[in-house]
Amino acid sequence: MNLPALPPGAGLSRRLSLYLDLIRWNRPAGWLLLLWPTLSALWVAAGGFPGWHLLSVFVLGTILMRSAGCCINDVADRDFDRHVKRTAQRPVTSGALPVPEALALGALLALLAFALVLTTHRLTVMLSFAALAVTLVYPYSKRLVSMPQAVLGLAFSMGIPMAFAAVQGQVPPLAWVLMAGNLCWVLAYDTEYAMVDRDDDLKIGIKTSAITLGQWDLPMVLACYFGFITIWALALMKYAQSALFYIAIVAALVQVGWHFTLIRTRTRDGCFKAFRLNHWLGFTVFAGLALGYASR
Repeated sequence: MNLPALPPGAGLSRRLSLYLDLIRWNRPAGWLLLLWPTLSALWVAAGGFPGWHLLSVFVLGTILMRSAGCCINDVADRDFDRHVKRTAQRPVTSGALPVPEALALGALLALLAFALVLTTHRLTVMLSFAALAVTLVYPYSKRLVSMPQAVLGLAFSMGIPMAFAAVQGQVPPLAWVLMAGNLCWVLAYDTEYAMVDRDDDLKIGIKTSAITLGQWDLPMVLACYFGFITIWALALMKYAQSALFYIAIVAALVQVGWHFTLIRTRTRDGCFKAFRLNHWLGFTVFAGLALGYASR
């Protein structure tokens, strides 16, 4: 029996669909988790709206680098991911997309992000190399480090010093304090993420904070949330002199309470939902800062 011919462009359309799936285009929560702390740092560094140039550089750069990170991560984890129900059908893992092609796409996206960084301060360019190095190291840390979420926290916090460097040409102590606070937040939400796959990860032998912490996972998640909010609230007291910022802090604490109700039974669905909703917590803090500056 003769099969019907594919319509023109069907192969290209299929390829594009695989690329978009590889970079999680339909799941923006990942790059939003990167974006909100970076934009918060940009607003603080500039004392308000940083201008369209820097805003465009950091928004587009965040999306591009997160997408490049997905390509690297999926190549590194392809042998593990096939044993995890949630990740078994990823393009590289399933064999739908060859490894060299995924790496080439990741390299292209990283080069585009670097081209954007070149339009900023020299110190920002130098910091971008450190950010790339951590991005490359993270996927392999799961084999060696008992809490690889800490490495991810470093990768997801590099936008903070880069934002200060782009605006001020320096990285003040405040940037490192905010980075430490953001590291706490990443540990909280990525532990929730790790709790989703804990059973599968135990079988295949990779390391995660959810496995390392065991029964202490819930207290540690809450402690990290409170660490993030406390550090940022105290560090920004003299910069965000507006009631709107403190309203946002309270709203963030309310969200932490909601997340606890989702993860306390440690179900896959509850933990995954809590993880996916974290970008709203980041947006809340950013909105409080941005509106506070705008209201002055």
